[in-house]
Amino acid sequence: MTVKPGDKMPDAQLMHMSDAGPAPITTAELFDGKTVALFALPGAFTPTCSNQHLPGFIEKSEALRSAGVDTIICLSVNDAFVMGAWGEQQGAGGKVMMVGDGNGELTEKLGLSMDGSGFGMGTRSLRYSMIVRDGTIETLNVEGNPGQAVDSGAENLLAQL
Repeated sequence: MTVKPGDKMPDAQLMHMSDAGPAPITTAELFDGKTVALFALPGAFTPTCSNQHLPGFIEKSEALRSAGVDTIICLSVNDAFVMGAWGEQQGAGGKVMMVGDGNGELTEKLGLSMDGSGFGMGTRSLRYSMIVRDGTIETLNVEGNPGQAVDSGAENLLAQL
């Protein structure tokens, strides 16, 4: 079952790149006591993700923070190494936190996974965005067409703040 506004973020352990290398981080650490703009996508380095989705959030990072967002998180069912390298390549440092859900644990608990095996990608995340305030999902925008980043894009999320 897919989460909806008003639901709490499920407990899960994710990974991100720290100065010391891959480091675990829990959903409680990411969301409790904060306003978070979370966007998720099918895969790092893929065309729509690299050309539209992530760049939009990098570009709008200051506006999102000015609107009250404490942290902007990019989540994908990729490992921390891939997410870290993609973030570097895209210039996300200091703007968007790149978080790997390598085992798809959070994605599955949210009910937002998709079968990408037809593209050789296995289980991946749907393309979506949400505002999470103090661990509670406030808005959820699931993209109708995974080849675009309009409903789940930074502009739409910013308008919802």
